[in-house]
Amino acid sequence: MQKDIDLRVSPDQAADINLVKGIAADKTNTKMTEITDVRIMKRSIDARQRNIFINLRVRLYIGEPQPDVFFDKTDYPDVSKSPQAIVVGAGPGGLFAALRLIELGVRPIVVERGKSVRERKKDLATINREHIVDGDSNYCFGEGGAGAYSDGKLYTRSKKRGNADKILNVFCQHGATTDILIDAHPHIGTDKLPAIIQRMREQIISAGGEVHFETRMDELIIENNEVKGIKTNTGKIFEGYVILATGHSARDVYYMLHDKKVKIEAKGLAVGVRVEHPVHLIDQIQYHNPEGRGEYLPAAEYNFVVQSGDRGVYSFCMCPGGIVVAAASGDRQLVVNGMSPSNRGSKWSNSGIVVEIHPGDFPEYQEYGELELLKFQEDLEEKAWIAGGKTQVAPAQLMSDFVNNVKSEELPKTSYAPGITSSNLNEWLPPFISKRLQDGLNQVGAKQKGYLTNEAILLGVESRTSSPVRILRDRETLQHVEIKGLYPCGEGAGYAGGIVSAGMDGERCAEALAGVLLKN
Repeated sequence: MQKDIDLRVSPDQAADINLVKGIAADKTNTKMTEITDVRIMKRSIDARQRNIFINLRVRLYIGEPQPDVFFDKTDYPDVSKSPQAIVVGAGPGGLFAALRLIELGVRPIVVERGKSVRERKKDLATINREHIVDGDSNYCFGEGGAGAYSDGKLYTRSKKRGNADKILNVFCQHGATTDILIDAHPHIGTDKLPAIIQRMREQIISAGGEVHFETRMDELIIENNEVKGIKTNTGKIFEGYVILATGHSARDVYYMLHDKKVKIEAKGLAVGVRVEHPVHLIDQIQYHNPEGRGEYLPAAEYNFVVQSGDRGVYSFCMCPGGIVVAAASGDRQLVVNGMSPSNRGSKWSNSGIVVEIHPGDFPEYQEYGELELLKFQEDLEEKAWIAGGKTQVAPAQLMSDFVNNVKSEELPKTSYAPGITSSNLNEWLPPFISKRLQDGLNQVGAKQKGYLTNEAILLGVESRTSSPVRILRDRETLQHVEIKGLYPCGEGAGYAGGIVSAGMDGERCAEALAGVLLKN
């Protein structure tokens, strides 16, 4: 017999499963001796008031043990002799597309321009130490995609595009802790995610699929408005329908599609800076306590959305107890992003603070048509690179100084490994963005006392929040609107925003492709 009950307890109570068991037993009028097991099913923090509570959903097992496996397991059949399809990109969209193809009886051929998740780590170290960016192996490109080394957050607001629980269960099957099925804001951590991604790749290969690293798709083979396969930089040609899951930074793909007259369109995104506070300061603000989070609470999260004129200004990819990372994917670029290890144990917390921009906001780029915001993005990242001294050293400014348009005389220590240099960000950020950032930070500072402070620094530029291009596809078939057999997928195609939503989109594209391929 099982009983589920919702509890609202203090952080110290939530940390002791025996206390939780006793509270649940009292509330359900169940004798402790009758309870054979107890499990937390859902967990969230309520920090809206000075007294912090943990909301729990608890399952009591009465007269029976809890199951050994707490996640739903997926079976992957042998597809070594099945019809094949090509998956371009081994980020979350591509990996989940490949696994779903196997479920459905299709053999995936995964083509990834970057290196394996372990090998690419060496190139990330080179960015930090030597300021050299490998254009095919960096924070954006390689097995696991941008999410592998830029945080591993697993929550999504997208409820209509697929089964988010399925994505989390697949992660658990490949080694993630089942805490991700419980927490309101699940997080794997950049220290844990690589091993999980490696197991997903091994699953693909053991089922009869293929994974090719350091193999960049250079061209789609299109005949009579139908995809026949791809050409790669290695000289290899792969034949089959294509799930195009190349990520939001594969600019060469957008240029290739534009040159081949494949229908795309400019898509809005958000651009700004990354703000880094001391972790204790965010803990004090969010937990309403000058002592910070104490013994039983995690590093505090925050999020906000405010309006500045006709545009939203909002936090993006908030990383409690995290670090700021160099996320450029090519020469003459400086891009920052954030990540957190699984313990969220650094001295800092950081978040993107960005302004939404739309096609047409910058008339000087409209001559580029569908690529207008891509060109804007490229130019802005080059300006940041120049402001940083033409290395991966990031231009930075104290937060209050930025709001007051004053160059900072001194800068504090930072988690950003390549280093920072003082720069008045207002001098090279477009006024369309900088003025709204100033206004937005003033609004947040008025509501959250202590947030707007010179204890915080801003680093530029945060420009890879999403794709600046959408590759158009049919809502029903998920194929490109004009080209049969091409399935634009995930963040790079403009249909997802994060690991879980990209994984969900990958599964949907796999289902659509398999439905067509297995009919033939």
